[in-house]
Amino acid sequence: MTAQKTASPAATAPAAALPEHLTGAEMVVRALVDQGVEVMFGYPGGAVLPIYDALFQDNEAHGPRLRHILVRHEQGAAHAAEGYARSTGKPGVVLVTSGPGATNAITGIVDALMDSIPMVVLTGQVPTHLIGTDAFQEADTVGITRACTKHNYLVKDVRDLPRILHEAFHIATSGRPGPVLIDIPKDVQFSRGDYQGPDEVVFGHGYAPRTKGDPARVAEAARLIAGARKPIFYTGGGVINAGPRASALLREFAALTGAPVTSTLMGLGAFPAADPAWLGMVGMHGTFEANNAMHDCDVMVCVGARFDDRVTGRLDAFSPGSKKIHIDIDASSINKNVRVDVGIVGDAASVLEDLIAAWKADGHRPNRQALDDWWRQIDGWRAVQCLRYARGGQTIKPQLAIERLYALTRDRDTYITTEVGQHQMWAAQFYRFQEPNRWMTSGGLGTMGYGLPAALGVQLAHPGSLVVDIAGEASIQMCIQEMSTAVQYDLPVKIFILNNEWMGMVRQWQELLHGQRYSHSYSESLPDFVKLAEAYGARGIRCSDPAELDAKIQEIIDHPGPVIFDCRVEKAENCLPMIPSGKAHNEMILPEELENLGSVIDDAGRKLV
Repeated sequence: MTAQKTASPAATAPAAALPEHLTGAEMVVRALVDQGVEVMFGYPGGAVLPIYDALFQDNEAHGPRLRHILVRHEQGAAHAAEGYARSTGKPGVVLVTSGPGATNAITGIVDALMDSIPMVVLTGQVPTHLIGTDAFQEADTVGITRACTKHNYLVKDVRDLPRILHEAFHIATSGRPGPVLIDIPKDVQFSRGDYQGPDEVVFGHGYAPRTKGDPARVAEAARLIAGARKPIFYTGGGVINAGPRASALLREFAALTGAPVTSTLMGLGAFPAADPAWLGMVGMHGTFEANNAMHDCDVMVCVGARFDDRVTGRLDAFSPGSKKIHIDIDASSINKNVRVDVGIVGDAASVLEDLIAAWKADGHRPNRQALDDWWRQIDGWRAVQCLRYARGGQTIKPQLAIERLYALTRDRDTYITTEVGQHQMWAAQFYRFQEPNRWMTSGGLGTMGYGLPAALGVQLAHPGSLVVDIAGEASIQMCIQEMSTAVQYDLPVKIFILNNEWMGMVRQWQELLHGQRYSHSYSESLPDFVKLAEAYGARGIRCSDPAELDAKIQEIIDHPGPVIFDCRVEKAENCLPMIPSGKAHNEMILPEELENLGSVIDDAGRKLV
């Protein structure tokens, strides 16, 4: 009989896990998986072929756990990543090659920086020993993007790559979100090193954004709001970036204070448009009531907005009699454009929660008599009906097209993207958003061509939803090649073109501010959008009769694949109200003030004198 052996403690202890020895390219793929990335947008080229090969092998070994979407232009990759990020709150990921691949993506990178969109951009670079030699497809990507990223890296040693990859996601998604770029030379992609996961790396920076507001300033803000006779909330994209909880807290605090609420272009949906307290969008094409209330208020509570020029108008005339409270996670935004009385650095959700707690703990109550007077004044501004437009006639008014689109999609799971121009402003005015993350548009940079690729990113994030890009016939052509991407990946996005055959916003400014001198704003050679859709393998639909509008909109909604809808609208319609450049909030152009300008444009786009 053989004696039974007793295992020693050393023999039973689990062996320490050895670090995985991977190539730099394999590290990139592994890090993306470990960061929870499911979709990335890119275009291959010589300087990133090792990463694409690693992606191929990962898919062979593990299945498509990391899905790559092949765009048709690198700008499209960046905008698609923006749409994905904006609609989910997750970081968008871009993979492009060196040189022109990186430079083509820059427009989308700047767009993400301006609108605080979390994004990680991976660019290839020539081998380290060739950097600075003007090698084929070399560009100083880090130098070029230093001013248009939240942070960027040039990786010179594969040992640094795991830390940098995980660090980039942390920086992109924490504090004020933004794009982070990692430039990876080709030899680093081939080199081997030890991979470390997100919980193993030690960050090489001291970046720790403040999320909790200063309690003393929170209490001071609560007291100031409680003493207000004409308060107003001015809310922006920072409320949406702070997550759904921030929007819920905003609704709660607005109800406690009884104050009206406005939203910037980027903040639409943070507060429900159906709530009686919502005054509409503020700013250049905001409502009469929102802009006048901003001008006449005595306490302004700015939450997650940055006092940009399209909101403030003339700075020396901006809300001259008000005390201003500014809540923003970016300390550099406080007092940057407008001096405020109380600045609170912190996450919008956290600060709003503390404000509500302080309000209740200190027993604050709004001044109901003063508020009643304030709301009567606001109701007087509302009675102007600043968004009214002439109805009837034989042509489709662009406002009507958006109203009918909203009416027919409001009960669906709908996401809206836009290009940039008049159609964008009409969409903001007439499509009434009830919840956050449903509205994707280019705000700070105003990028024509944004909407179609952004819609692809949204559709990939929400495959069962209705995604509509509201476009103009000029703007849609900036990235029209991404229709090929939509068809390849069976993404049923709907492109809703308000076709007035003009660069509409340019024409409007030339009419109102440049003596009606229409210099290069007329689109004299437009494609047949129906045939163009069919050439890409999509569906094309056209409508020019108001009586057929509802049926045609229903047709695009019901079609199971991508659609280009060519909606022929009134050519000379202006987007109003409008604060002219250099004017104050209470100096708005309203519809009736244009009746005597005599601007008549015939069907060929010519000015009739």
